[in-house]
Amino acid sequence: MVDPVELLAELRAEGEELDGLVAGLPAERWAEATPAAGWTVAHQIAHLAWTDARCARAATDPDGFTREATAALAAPTAFVAEGAETLARTAPADLLAHWRETRAAVRAALAAVPPGVKLPWYGPPMSPASAASARLMETWAHGQDIADTLGVRRTPTARLRHVARIGVRARDYAFAVRGLRPPASEFRVELLAPDGRSTWAYGPEGAAQSVTGPALDFCLLATQRAHRSDLALTARGADAERWLDIAQAFAGPPGTGRPPRGGAR
Repeated sequence: MVDPVELLAELRAEGEELDGLVAGLPAERWAEATPAAGWTVAHQIAHLAWTDARCARAATDPDGFTREATAALAAPTAFVAEGAETLARTAPADLLAHWRETRAAVRAALAAVPPGVKLPWYGPPMSPASAASARLMETWAHGQDIADTLGVRRTPTARLRHVARIGVRARDYAFAVRGLRPPASEFRVELLAPDGRSTWAYGPEGAAQSVTGPALDFCLLATQRAHRSDLALTARGADAERWLDIAQAFAGPPGTGRPPRGGAR
């Protein structure tokens, strides 16, 4: 079980780390293109602010959020991208201030949800812990886009265990969203933690198929921030091999991923 207080503290730390990357940027750097097609640094922060605000509303006004989400999902436009596009036009200082407010709001909102309550979302309902983990995953993933743009190599932390867990749990979704039948049996996933000594393990020991490698590489793969050929991940079994080609930790249609850079990290 995840300690909710610890989880929210880690969500705060993830946001503060990314905040430190962008807080001192001159305005022109907020307009730089990131590896996500059509998105600048400003779009990345705007997207985080927008989704933080939606998550906070889901926790504080679930009926209002459900009405909003139902209308948005019925519309023919890409409402998530539109939310980022609108906020990205904000002056960088104001956008950063707004993101700081939404980060604080979502943590406070999730902390106040009674145990056992599920929050509505654009996909299946989530527990507060799952929502916090998802916010951490998104913050880390979009932060990676910004770090790559700025030429910064971030030091991986133990917070990646939340990203890895989501990636593993989303295995069947990655198959289903592509119209493929998910494998019948669980895989064994063993990831070398950022400390270089610990192993994060998922699935039954002795499983017929497995995935092994650094946790950082798995998280980059599952969030589609790096191409498989650039990562030191090993699959055993045909289904596991296929999974490493299509893995995604996020909801929505299949992502386009990233082109190969050439050579494992």
